[in-house]
Amino acid sequence: MTKIMVVDDDKLVTDLLQKLLKNKGFDVTIVNESPKALDLAKREMPDLILLDLMMPELDGFRLCRKFRAEPYFRYTPIVIITALDNEDSRAVAFGAGATDYLSKPFHPDELYAKIAEALES
Repeated sequence: MTKIMVVDDDKLVTDLLQKLLKNKGFDVTIVNESPKALDLAKREMPDLILLDLMMPELDGFRLCRKFRAEPYFRYTPIVIITALDNEDSRAVAFGAGATDYLSKPFHPDELYAKIAEALES
């Protein structure tokens, strides 16, 4: 079973994503506090990470860089899911190592397509 970690400080968003992903047969781990994400990921070893950008303490840009600095996660797909829908944010996210980028709000089918594409690469 494919393991997906969702990192977002908004519990409503993580609840929704958890339901959507579990309905598609994914094993889902939720992290609502970004500073805890890296340690939990080392224990869970997800196949893919869904990462929000706007979070307190440790934003998604910095967390993405931290994941990429770890040998375990150098090639793990990281799909950004964020309300930031501008070219600067996209450029910084891809520069930090993101695999793909999805703007909120999104259609579930778009999310599933991004996940499938990221897992294939």
